[in-house]
Amino acid sequence: MKLQTIAGIFVTAAVLISCNKEKTDASEDKKSDEKFEYVAEQFADIKVLRYQIPGWENLTLKEQELVYYLTQAGTAGRDIYWDQNYKYNLTIRKALEHIYTTYSGDKNAQDWKNFEIYLKRVWFSNGIHHHYSTDKIKPDFTKAYFEQLLSETKTTLAPEVTDVIFNDKDSKKVNLDESKGLIAGSAINFYDKGITDAEAEAFYKKMVPADANRPLSFGLNSKLIRNAKGQLEEKVYKSGGMYGAAIDKIVYWLEKAKGVAENKKQGDALGLLIDFYKTGDLKKWDDYNIAWLQATEGNIDYISGFVEVYNDPLGARGSYEGVVQIKDFDMSAKMEKISKNAQWFEDNSPLLPEHKKKSVVGVSYKTVIVAGESGDSSPSTPIGVNLPNADWIRAEYGSKSVSLGNIVDSYNNAGGTDKLKEFANDQEEIDNEIKYGEIADKLHTALHEVVGHASGQINKGVGTPKETLKAYASTLEEGRADLVGLYYLYSPKLQELGLVDNWKQVGIAAYDNYIRNGLMTQLIRLEPGKDIEEAHMRNRQWVSAWVFEKGKKDNVIEKISRNGKTYFNITNYEKLHELFGQLLRETQRIKSEGDFKAGKALVENYGVKVDQKLHKEVLARNERFKSAPYSGFINPVLVPKMDADGKIISIEVTQPKSFAEQMLNYSKEFGFLPLEN
Repeated sequence: MKLQTIAGIFVTAAVLISCNKEKTDASEDKKSDEKFEYVAEQFADIKVLRYQIPGWENLTLKEQELVYYLTQAGTAGRDIYWDQNYKYNLTIRKALEHIYTTYSGDKNAQDWKNFEIYLKRVWFSNGIHHHYSTDKIKPDFTKAYFEQLLSETKTTLAPEVTDVIFNDKDSKKVNLDESKGLIAGSAINFYDKGITDAEAEAFYKKMVPADANRPLSFGLNSKLIRNAKGQLEEKVYKSGGMYGAAIDKIVYWLEKAKGVAENKKQGDALGLLIDFYKTGDLKKWDDYNIAWLQATEGNIDYISGFVEVYNDPLGARGSYEGVVQIKDFDMSAKMEKISKNAQWFEDNSPLLPEHKKKSVVGVSYKTVIVAGESGDSSPSTPIGVNLPNADWIRAEYGSKSVSLGNIVDSYNNAGGTDKLKEFANDQEEIDNEIKYGEIADKLHTALHEVVGHASGQINKGVGTPKETLKAYASTLEEGRADLVGLYYLYSPKLQELGLVDNWKQVGIAAYDNYIRNGLMTQLIRLEPGKDIEEAHMRNRQWVSAWVFEKGKKDNVIEKISRNGKTYFNITNYEKLHELFGQLLRETQRIKSEGDFKAGKALVENYGVKVDQKLHKEVLARNERFKSAPYSGFINPVLVPKMDADGKIISIEVTQPKSFAEQMLNYSKEFGFLPLEN
């Protein structure tokens, strides 16, 4: 599970939590590091940033080689994610890029500028659907102009593919409205057209795991298709199978990485990952994840595979991603205190006794320096990750949690406080956020990942959340982990551990921030009239709306209207702390018992519908800010220098000149897949 970037939620130099935890872009008045240009460019609703790799020069050449090979492996699979997102994405990208690089007409015309913006939006989203809302991106130029560009650049694109850019077909990448059919209403390329939700669920119900207590992640690495006989079968991602051309390149670079592994455990884990990519065997995937968890020594780590299931409306199939990371020794030492006390947090949680783990196993937490990202993690990146996702592996072997420190730093250097001042209730709230917001946010990240996702247990005989809670599993899990963090952010234990100097003010900052965002400011990401569909936005709203409603009797959170503007003011932080605990207990009960009806009611009643009047107001108040609501990153480029024998003697970190340069280079150097897969 990952904490996503979230530009546009308003805290000072910090990030709000959710396990796709998202960065909050604040205002533009904070001065950036004058020696490094963090902001590359801005277009539409996107801001493209850069990040550095501090301490690169302190790595040995062997360590640098390992990082280089792992980043190459990650980028080699980039086009897998494009194709997973939509079956025509690679075809459309090729046409758009050919137009972009060969057009010799009027490039000052507004239509051409709009074409450039559309292409950049498609690059950023790894396809024609918005990376966050999953709505199809609408071009601000006409079909006639596009056809003119096709003709003038001699670019070939089938009429039905041209049509899909402009019409309403496949308008939603991930649909969570059951009335439309979760699969039928989704453009994601995980299922053949015509396969129903009921058929897919029935297909996997027949797959009985050899060990009911250690079920395989069925469906994680495949597309579900209908064969010539009309029967359902899996098209597995592997060497010689679906996406085999790209997977073979991934394997090539992973084998080089294995050759310079820092230690035997790391090398053994890489070997199992290679076996998984070659065979597509889900048992090998579990074996790899266990080995990867136990490979804790060394300075270099990575994420690779078909990992997160947010893009599958049924919550089974994994999107391809890669992240390469270098240990940040100073920050990791500070956060290790939370890891070492994970059992205390579990024992003192408000969960029902039967839902508490008697032994929290192997929770590790590090702050890392990102060296490269790909697939589902790029350009829009998480700021924190907790893996693996299989509940039984977490229970028996633990998990790895990381905070992507240099990514957070880049966000911070591109942020400020103007939006905070606009939406916070009073100066006291602003001052407290400026003083304690950053540490509150970092601690929420750690508590969410290390304690939140490691806490609680499922009752014996109850299926996995994707089986029992279905389309609501992701948002319920993220909300549950958020609630663990929120419950302990208002606790003297943080000060006892030496993590803060004033636990109460840190907790106040965290609560102010979460409620402000969950009930109001995150709405800047929605178009007028829309319901909330993205899992993490839903979880922030259902958590905030539930405690707001349950606290009305005691006026725990008051909604204030002042000069035509809405504010939320917390009047009783102790009572809010209790309400977070009550909701955490109920959410864990839903997960532990597999209570689909209650889970659905919680999300649908509190997390989906939007106060349209408030939404309109928030959008109007946000109009004066120039900062785009979404941010992502250009990746640094690692350039090896060779000797006469072709052996690497040094590796230099460089920055691409522009977003377009990197995207075009990726297509040229890593375009291993056919246009249709």
